[in-house]
Amino acid sequence: MKHPSLLLAALLATSGLATAQRANKNASAGAPAASARPAGQPAATLDAVTKGLKKTEGYFPYYYDDKTGKVYLELEHFDQEFLYFSSLTDGVGQGGPERGTAAAAVAKFVRTGGKVFLLEPNLSFRASAPGPDQQRAVESAFAKSIIWGFAPVAIEGSKVLVDLTPFLVRDSQKLADQLGRRNFAGLRAGAGAAGAPTPFHLDETRSAVYPDNTRNFPRNTEFEAIITFVGGASGTGGGFGDGGPGLAPDPNAVTVRMHQSFVALPEAGYQPRRFDPRSGLNQFAYQDFSAPMSEPLVRRYSRRHRLAKQDPTAALSDPVTPITYYIDRGAPPDIKRALIEGGSWWNQAFEAAGYRNAFIVKELPEGADPMDIRYNVVNWVDRAGNPRAFSYGSSYIDPRTGEIIKGVVTLGSDRHRQDYLLAEGLLQPYKPGQPVPTAMAEMALARVRQLSAHEIGHTLGLYHNFTSSTKERGSVMDYPFPRFSLRPDGTVDVSQAYATGIGSWDKRAILWGYQDFPKGTDEAAGLEKILKETLAQGHIFIPDIGGYVHPTANQWDDGTNAVTQLNTLMTVRRHVLDGFSTNAIPAGAPMATLEEVLVPMYLLHRYQVEAAAKSLGGLYFTHAVKGDGQVITRMVAPAEQWRAFDALMATVTPAALALPEALIKQIPPRPSGFPGSLETFSGHTGPTFDPIAAAETAAGLTIASVLNPERAARLVEYHARDARQPGFMPVVDKMLAQTWKAPLPAGYQGELQVLVNNLTLKSLLQLAAAPDAAESVRGESLLEITNLKQWMSAHLAAAPPRHKASLLFGLAQIRRFEDDPNKFVPNPSVDTPPGAPIGMPSLDFLGDDVAY
Repeated sequence: MKHPSLLLAALLATSGLATAQRANKNASAGAPAASARPAGQPAATLDAVTKGLKKTEGYFPYYYDDKTGKVYLELEHFDQEFLYFSSLTDGVGQGGPERGTAAAAVAKFVRTGGKVFLLEPNLSFRASAPGPDQQRAVESAFAKSIIWGFAPVAIEGSKVLVDLTPFLVRDSQKLADQLGRRNFAGLRAGAGAAGAPTPFHLDETRSAVYPDNTRNFPRNTEFEAIITFVGGASGTGGGFGDGGPGLAPDPNAVTVRMHQSFVALPEAGYQPRRFDPRSGLNQFAYQDFSAPMSEPLVRRYSRRHRLAKQDPTAALSDPVTPITYYIDRGAPPDIKRALIEGGSWWNQAFEAAGYRNAFIVKELPEGADPMDIRYNVVNWVDRAGNPRAFSYGSSYIDPRTGEIIKGVVTLGSDRHRQDYLLAEGLLQPYKPGQPVPTAMAEMALARVRQLSAHEIGHTLGLYHNFTSSTKERGSVMDYPFPRFSLRPDGTVDVSQAYATGIGSWDKRAILWGYQDFPKGTDEAAGLEKILKETLAQGHIFIPDIGGYVHPTANQWDDGTNAVTQLNTLMTVRRHVLDGFSTNAIPAGAPMATLEEVLVPMYLLHRYQVEAAAKSLGGLYFTHAVKGDGQVITRMVAPAEQWRAFDALMATVTPAALALPEALIKQIPPRPSGFPGSLETFSGHTGPTFDPIAAAETAAGLTIASVLNPERAARLVEYHARDARQPGFMPVVDKMLAQTWKAPLPAGYQGELQVLVNNLTLKSLLQLAAAPDAAESVRGESLLEITNLKQWMSAHLAAAPPRHKASLLFGLAQIRRFEDDPNKFVPNPSVDTPPGAPIGMPSLDFLGDDVAY
């Protein structure tokens, strides 16, 4: 990255650009200073405009005028398609747009009516038939997009010169809209009334072509610009509240660099591979209107890199060209080594698929441009402030075929710190007079290795497989929860926190996606054989679609059975909480910072709760195809559902929710300079630590999981189809028996029970009032509420004062609901500290799956 002073120098060197742009707003700028020709008429020779300018040869020749900052593009071959990419070179940080964010399209330059257009055809709708008639019919039926229009500044024979500057110095990433969105701008201090979006717009006087990263290569031409956005609310000071760092040094002027590329289409020879929903690969699809009626209208293929053996008949062969990934030079040395090691695991999968030395991971060469289309890259992105770490793997694909031509991984630089924090809580490592153990760093680096392999896997075309944790960590494409256990001496062992090496499922997926079949082989039969072998080995593929239903498709879980693992995890959690002490923070740290380490320990079970809940009203299913022999759907056995219910309710008992009194006394209000954040508990007690509110965050997760509207609808449906299934009302009856109708303990544990009672009633009232819940669920919830009201009223008179207060509040909530169920909104619960990156929802980027 260039030093900021060099960026400033580039701006100063092109200070005349903005004036020239405004004077030529309609892209007719660029006419030579000697205005001998009529205004708006192009020059008769290119030299009349470009004389004395530096020409850079390459895929698209261009000229750069270092006096005005203009870029002129020389065009000769029109109506020829190429790949057009736009990307963000610099990230905004603070939860805003990230470095590497990009968009891709096929485009071509066309000449029409004295103008030159950059046109993007509509490749979502096609006719693959060889004749031109059907192709023209489809092309005329759907809109295209003209990305930009140019007025030629010179025409000489077949050559046309256009001023590319306004096209380059623009908001190609629609960043102004993103900066003003409520979910980002609302974080900023003074972001307008009620967190309303604050407008930003591009300032041409502070924007210019960035010549240092504007380069040419034989098959790609790269352009970059410095873009400054101004606006936002005035008087924001540091930008973010609570004394945090601002959106930018001046929060009203956000300067980034944007990159745009013209890239030659891949050479012929790539063979698309059909898509199979059982394979684990991502889909590339389009509608083919020339398909015969006996075939689907939608053509589906797999996204994958081009890879072929030098000798397809050999069991093990070197590739024609290996797949090579390059690691960000800016990553810290220990992180860089871990990224290279973890990424290199994929060579194990390619060897299993018959390739030798087919996958290479190494540091990006000095001076190499990570934006160059020739480089698959792993970016290490620094972040600051409250946003949680997340990472993603994306791919630039050929929009015609689905061929991956560039993989781009973006890793959050604070991801390893989250695991370090987990290890601090589990190990309590800061014991007086003893050296700090290396186990925390080892656990964090083990996670970085796994993360590198995971995100690179996405850029190879692979999707998540969330069932793999039940097959002994069968895939790096699962979301792994750290594995730890209690030693006989009571200490926690984290040495096996994360797996090492590629998983058995990953090898099968790569084999299916990248097997190079010898000439003459029936590829469809060969691929089906691979899948049948995969199924016979016990693998099933369930990605994010598993949702809140599939009992074995879980994010951030461990073990072969989610219910059993929840019980085990609760035992470890209780042990950690009972032994939680000042050994969780280093010497000299404010005592209040105990809370930062406590949060992930107190909520250690949050994702195992979600996993276990899927057995209640859950459904096993597979992505079966006709005749493959897989079990298509299967309800969970009733006994297993009740076992899941018991395990879930055990997480909301007062004994499970209580913190040791000695620990509560150790957490004071936050000191100056160490404010609370998203990472700490909310509360009702002002500046003091609120253990009841902490319990609300944990109990609320369980109660909401059990009384989920979709789960409730399945419980009703499955009981109607099979009377042995639990049913919704029996679940609620048993839940109320263990909450409202159970004896109320004294003291702190009694308050925790009152909390759980209120959360249970609140969820029931929400179900009865929810317009999008199934009407049968709303009806059964209403009956349960009516019965509970009668029980409360009958026990009110004889209840002791504390219990009577709880009953009166519950009855008041029911009356408020009865006044107008359609307008009932329960009181909001306290905010739960975020779980991401341990549970970051998937995003969508460049059409590929991405991850945490």
